[in-house]
Amino acid sequence: MPNPELGGADLKRRTFAAATAAAAAAAAGCAARLAPGYRFFTKDQARTIDAWTECLIPADDMPGASQAQVVRYIDLQLTRRFKKLQEPYQRASEAINAMASRAHAKSFADLPLDQQTALLQTIEKGQGYKSIWGNDGGKSAFDMVLNHTMQGFFGNPRHGGNRDYASWRLVGVPPLPVRGRLHYTFKENS
Repeated sequence: MPNPELGGADLKRRTFAAATAAAAAAAAGCAARLAPGYRFFTKDQARTIDAWTECLIPADDMPGASQAQVVRYIDLQLTRRFKKLQEPYQRASEAINAMASRAHAKSFADLPLDQQTALLQTIEKGQGYKSIWGNDGGKSAFDMVLNHTMQGFFGNPRHGGNRDYASWRLVGVPPLPVRGRLHYTFKENS
């Protein structure tokens, strides 16, 4: 029996309704800030990291990092194996955009390839602005993104990158069948 001093069943319904509304609003707020189809990156972060990875493995007659969806691999892994690297990725995205803005008054993704490459070469050497990157000048951020770009580009597509086996086709490796889906042919005994 509901206790009238505690508000009874009506209080429980109001509390539940308020909590449900708050949870829905929070979920909508989170979904609004995420890039469509992404689990961690915002639209700006996804765009920045995608441009960064494309500079590292650019497309030519074969797909580059962007077409192989390396940024989706990184995004997916940031909700799994790379959870501890969420903050470093956020800082790296902000820092490369701040460096691009300081040098060229544009975001990193809006720069032409030669300017993007020059900025990345600077941080690869650890010569980025210390006020933006910290003491290592961006070297650790560069190495982190480079390592994950290579993993996403050359790894198994089931982990989120290497779309359509882009890198495997590049090096001549035939696609592997998905585990558990290999069809066997049996010979009948005669």
